Order: sequence, then structure tokens, then C-alpha cells
Amino acid sequence: MSKNVVILVGAPGAGKGTQAVRLSQALELPHISTGDLFRANLAGGTALGDRARSFMDQGELVPDELVLEMLFDRVAQEDCQKGYLLDGFPRTIAQAEALEARLGDLVPTVVDIQVPDSDIEQRIVGRRMCKECGAIFHLTFNAPAAEGTCDTCSGALYQRKDDTKEVVRTRLEEYHSKTAPLIAFYTERGGVSEVDGRQQPDLVFEACLASIQGPIQGSGHGVSI
Repeated sequence: MSKNVVILVGAPGAGKGTQAVRLSQALELPHISTGDLFRANLAGGTALGDRARSFMDQGELVPDELVLEMLFDRVAQEDCQKGYLLDGFPRTIAQAEALEARLGDLVPTVVDIQVPDSDIEQRIVGRRMCKECGAIFHLTFNAPAAEGTCDTCSGALYQRKDDTKEVVRTRLEEYHSKTAPLIAFYTERGGVSEVDGRQQPDLVFEACLASIQGPIQGSGHGVSI
């Protein structure tokens, strides 16, 4: 069975989450976010979630090995047999190497949504998420019809703690030091498509979709992971 893995890369606030939802629907591939995996395992009281909580309760970072376990547990499920779309993973070269070892001969399709740092702060600080369904809004660029209420499910909107102005610079510094090197990593292994994330969301979506569909249509890989 042919399997296609799509990886979205970009700085925090570049629009990966918004585009991942649309691309997942258009490509009929499950959208897998490591943040969602953490929340699901913690809320469900799974063995993996309990192990993650033991680190978090001590103020420690969850180790890569556990993050990878959660991811590989998820992609082993039936809905991922034809592939999946990754948002927020890998974040480091070490994670990318672990994923590469798991994928074997399969070369993922990588799209880099590029937005200058100067635009990121405005995007992040104005972002709001739905507590119920996870839909993403923006106070300036994609405001909900009713203030503080999700258009999709009427759930309450909130600002994530890491979306405040105080932590934007720290997050960008971490991205440039740890995640941006992934571009070179994947360029050496098959190429990275660059998309201008400053465009209107519909245009970004169309550019991402075009970047993905070409490699997928030309792929003959059939790998089980």
C-alpha cells in the first residue's frame, strides 16, 4: 500500500495549524499534532499520558523517546495506513532522525511556511483557540462572529499561555536554533517546498496543496510503519 507522509514546517505563528486542518481534509490524510496527542493521552489517562505527566509534574521536558512513542502509537492506527500529515513534529534534528529511521525508504513531503519574525508577534498575540474543538481564530485576521465564541461549535475561545507577547521572542529563538535546521536536513533528503505565509490564507492553502500534490502524485513508495 502506498503511504504518504506530509510534514509542515514553520515558525510559531506561521499558520501551520490553520493550514494543516484544511490540507488534511483536502488530501484525506489524518492531521496529527503532537500537542493534540499530549492532550488526548493526558485526558484519557493512558499509560503514555501518565508517564508524560510524571515529567511535567516535576517541571521537566517530556523526553523525545516518550514523544516518539506517542506519535508511533498514533500512526500505527488504521486511519493512518495511507499516510498522515504532521504538524509540530519533528521539532529537532534528533526527532527527524528517529522519524526517518521509522519511515525507512519513504521520503516525506516537506512544506516550509515562511513568515518573517517581524510579522510573527502580531499573529501570535492576536490568536485565539476554541477550548472545545480546537478551531483557531485571530482577533484581526480571522475574528469570530461573536467575540469570545467559536463559530464552529460555540465553545469558549482562549489565549494560550505561550501566545503572549512575553514569550514570543523566546519561542522564536528556540525555533531558529532547534527547528530551522530541519530545512537543511530535509533539503538534503529530497527537497523542501517554500510557501510565502504572508499571503491571504486561501492563497497559502493553494500554494501548500500544489506543493504537496506534485510529490504525492509522483510517489511510488509503499512502506508500512
